Amino acid sequence: MLLAACGYTASAQLQNAGTLNEPVDISKDFEDYRNTFYFADELNSFDPATGKGAVKYTRYEYKTRQAFDNMLVKPDSVPANEFPATEYEASPVQPFLIQFVSERTVRIKMASGPQFHQPKESIMLVNGTAPNHPESWKYTKTAAGHKYSGKYGTVEIIANPWHVKVYDASGKLLTSTLHNSDVQNTYTPVLPFSYVRRNSDYSRSMAPVFSLEPDEKIFGCGESFTQFNKRGQKVILWTDDANGVQNETMYKPIPFYLSSRGYGIFMHTSSPVTVDFGKYWASANKMMIGDDVADLFIFIGEPKDVLDEYTDLTGKAAMPPLWSFGFWMSRITYFSEKEGREVAKNLRKYKIPSDVIHFDTGWFDVDWRNNYEFASKRFDDPVKMMADLKKDGFNVCLWQLPYFTPKNTLFNEIVDNNLAVKDRKGNIPYEDAVLDFTNPETVKWYQGKLKHLLDQGVAVFKVDFGEAAPAEGIYSNGRTGFYEHNLFPLRYNKAVAEVTQREKGYTLIWARSTWAGSQRYPLHWGGDAATTNGAMSATLRGGLSLGLSGFSFWSHDVGGFVTKSPEDLYRRWTPFGMLTSHVRSHGEPPTEPWLYSEDFLKDFRKADNMRYELMPYIYAQAKDCSERGLPMMRALFVEYPDDPGSWLVDNQYMFGSDMLVAPLFEEVTERDVYLPPGQWIDYQTKKLYQGGWHKIRSGDIPIVVLVKNGTVLPHIKLAQNTQDMDWSKLTLKIYAADATTTATGKIYLPGGEKVQTLTVAKKGNDFEVSQDPLQGKTTFKTEWIK
Repeated sequence: MLLAACGYTASAQLQNAGTLNEPVDISKDFEDYRNTFYFADELNSFDPATGKGAVKYTRYEYKTRQAFDNMLVKPDSVPANEFPATEYEASPVQPFLIQFVSERTVRIKMASGPQFHQPKESIMLVNGTAPNHPESWKYTKTAAGHKYSGKYGTVEIIANPWHVKVYDASGKLLTSTLHNSDVQNTYTPVLPFSYVRRNSDYSRSMAPVFSLEPDEKIFGCGESFTQFNKRGQKVILWTDDANGVQNETMYKPIPFYLSSRGYGIFMHTSSPVTVDFGKYWASANKMMIGDDVADLFIFIGEPKDVLDEYTDLTGKAAMPPLWSFGFWMSRITYFSEKEGREVAKNLRKYKIPSDVIHFDTGWFDVDWRNNYEFASKRFDDPVKMMADLKKDGFNVCLWQLPYFTPKNTLFNEIVDNNLAVKDRKGNIPYEDAVLDFTNPETVKWYQGKLKHLLDQGVAVFKVDFGEAAPAEGIYSNGRTGFYEHNLFPLRYNKAVAEVTQREKGYTLIWARSTWAGSQRYPLHWGGDAATTNGAMSATLRGGLSLGLSGFSFWSHDVGGFVTKSPEDLYRRWTPFGMLTSHVRSHGEPPTEPWLYSEDFLKDFRKADNMRYELMPYIYAQAKDCSERGLPMMRALFVEYPDDPGSWLVDNQYMFGSDMLVAPLFEEVTERDVYLPPGQWIDYQTKKLYQGGWHKIRSGDIPIVVLVKNGTVLPHIKLAQNTQDMDWSKLTLKIYAADATTTATGKIYLPGGEKVQTLTVAKKGNDFEVSQDPLQGKTTFKTEWIK
């Protein structure tokens, strides 16, 4: 039965979650029949000019009824239970607001009670507030209520019973709020659009409940490793150290999802959220939000439209520097300058193109004891080391985290200066001091530590952890962890990215945790994957889901993290990593390819060379993604939304707009591959395929890669790092079937202003450039792949 007798309050959930930082499932409050529920019933008032109105809520309690040895639990309307009865409403009238952010974006805001402390700005929104453009929608009074019509859709407000219905431009219903009258044709108790009042402390939480239509599919919610389509799942959005990539908790939850029906929804909140996407009731999408306000942004359009609109609101990814797209060499951990220099020497000796060497947890005096100081006994001259590495084309990345153990030399300074999150008594809630990024003085102190290292020559920081902000902590801004826990990664990402931008001129981090808005601060990687086929497969699902949550750039630990990677797994994982926006080998040693067999070293080099030769394609696609809010590694349906088959595939992906990638998740040399409509050319074997299912053998590099017919893929001469690349001479490889007469591709040069489109046309037995937007800045050699 849905409703449980064991009661939880919002506070009690945090106190009794089971273990420290166990994800908070707010749905339990909506399943406790000792609480009081208020169902949205009818529109009480509405001003179409301002979009402001009020909705009357009917009070309900759940009651039991025995029927042939089965206990039924159903809601029943009840009178007020407060005293004195004259002072409180049985059916309260609460505020309702509708705004039009753009031609595709509608905002619906509901409150369950008066809001005496409303923050003026939201860190989740790119400009702190959302725009309002009512002029982009036309208002019409209807017999049932009110209607707003725009270029891309219609929003209908029905007064009684209260509904908000969203349609596309053709008149197709995309989704609708659920009223109690909509679920009276079933014996199952279904929660409609409502809020709950906890009888333990009178706190309230909203539950916007919307319809799910037959065959509707749901995607997104952050870096989720469970089944790609979230329909039929209950998803808990609470930042957590997932300790792997094959369970339901997330390092990177995002309160945003995208529907196959042509819309997306952003739940603008930092409180705990649990969404039941038809798991309990197949036609109900229950967004159970810990906050007493439901602030929803609804985006209308195909996936690219929705992602563009969502990232217009919450921010698009900054374009990372060119060198960041090179290979990052790492392990846990390099302990000394000698090790770092030796790794750099071997990367060049074995001709493994690389641009970054990462020092993980061991560059301090004591492993893991983060104090922002190189261990003097193991790093003779870190400034000179980094300068020397830079001359050889290597940038240095350093690990750090925002938690400080009692033995850390900075612990007392942090606590004494009130830079850490506090508990209700004014102490610190954990053994560790956790930096309080809501305190401007903490940010100033923290950025000062990082600036010193950036001045020494550090290029980028690994922004590790961040998922364990004290849930019951008291933060400098006066809020508790109920609202600040999920925002901690965003504030953490922002602090590091901003000091890096200020000191280095580019926005770049290497982070594990996120919340909505973190995509503004690239980039993020997928956490601690096991060294198994299952983890490799789940890693891809997580990356695809994060890409459908507004993140353009993402990476993962090639080969897995937890133990030494088996050679065959590492061999197959390597090209998957090389065909991701960013690529790093990292984990338990050995990770360096020369420490495996000679055959493995050759295979690793081939995959790495492929990436570096493809750098013009990767760089142009990255720039395009950063401008449009698209993921570099994207689900097939992002490019092919009208192809039903593309919505069903979660074990392959588009790398940019033109390359289709199908990794080998088992010890095999071929696999089933789904190709969207059109013609496709194998990147390695040059074989031509039509759309549909095919069993395709991998090429010399253990991965299946195909290129869309009519594509120009710009290549560059192989270099051992990006700073040595010669962008004045590029090869345009044209993937075109015999009957194809023209082909196009994107191009973007370092230091360029915008992405350009190159066009080539068939001339005799070859192709020639017919449109050169670079106007001779680069010379092109064409090569027809056939």
